[in-house]
Amino acid sequence: MVRYLSLAWIDALTREVAKSSSLAALAVDHDIAVTQVVTDGPEGDVTYHLRLGNGSASFGAGPAEEEDVRMQQSWSTATAIATGDLNAQEAFIKGLIRLSGNQQKLIDSQPVFAALDSVFTSVREQTEYR
Repeated sequence: MVRYLSLAWIDALTREVAKSSSLAALAVDHDIAVTQVVTDGPEGDVTYHLRLGNGSASFGAGPAEEEDVRMQQSWSTATAIATGDLNAQEAFIKGLIRLSGNQQKLIDSQPVFAALDSVFTSVREQTEYR
């Protein structure tokens, strides 16, 4: 088991994203760099990123280089979304996720996030949320 948002969790997702053929295929037509910041967690603030473009997808610790979009949320919001207790769209509507950057690029990349959900699902089964 890995703890949510720990370096081991980020490493597990990094491996899954790297081997995802669906994300690689989407990276041919989509080019986006997203930084996610989760505040007030057990280990403090955690920043990680997703980058797609030129036929490759990557995930890792720290901010994305030349980020297009940045999302920031609290630990409680992030864990509620990750465990299915809160819908991500509802969190946006309620202002629980702060979004900055190119929102149109984010909207245009919805197929990327749909494919990413299956990657997260595989890691979610090995994740502890505490």
